[in-house]
Amino acid sequence: MKHYKALEEALNYKFKRDDLITEALTHKSYKKPYNNERLEFLGDAVLDLIVGEYLFQKFPKEAEGVLSKIRASLVNEKGFTKLALAINLGDSILISSAEENNSGRTKPSLLSNAFEAIIGAIYLESGLEVASKIVIKLIESAHETIDLNSLSKDFKTTLQELTQADFGETPTYKMVRAFGPDHKKEFEISIELQNKTIASAIGRSKKEAQQKAAEIALKTLKGEVE
Repeated sequence: MKHYKALEEALNYKFKRDDLITEALTHKSYKKPYNNERLEFLGDAVLDLIVGEYLFQKFPKEAEGVLSKIRASLVNEKGFTKLALAINLGDSILISSAEENNSGRTKPSLLSNAFEAIIGAIYLESGLEVASKIVIKLIESAHETIDLNSLSKDFKTTLQELTQADFGETPTYKMVRAFGPDHKKEFEISIELQNKTIASAIGRSKKEAQQKAAEIALKTLKGEVE
């Protein structure tokens, strides 16, 4: 039995090339001569285009800036992890026993990357139209509403308003480090307030890392962090 049969059922799609989907589901820890990083790179670009066109058609009167913000709230690790969980993608990925023991099947980064890879594989063997139908169906079933208010919470603005009111100053964002290959660069940003680091986070862009860090800082200041 194919190890990805459940995935085919969840996607309502039959994979044509066993080698391609196997590569898309293979994490580098699995120690094969191939892994899903190249397909992940391709899938990332394909998803950008699919979501961009979808929003362009869905919101004919919205300005570019608004469309970019909505896309950014969908096309990121958190967004792709949500879609990966909806199709139980973690059950189909091929990982090492060490990664398995380290909760690899539920790791957001691993799930997000594998989701990009399977979309890259679908695009290669069936084209953009088929990949687009699958992605849009998943997005629409995963989100009750798709608009800027429901998707894009501007944690930076909220944090600034809170710190100005409570401390009389605004937080400072500092770049801690940038790492990873050029096509998959990641950034760590920290937030300082009253000469203390109150939060830090990693994102695939500086803006994403800042928003993540601001969300953590808000929870910390409101006493919501465990």
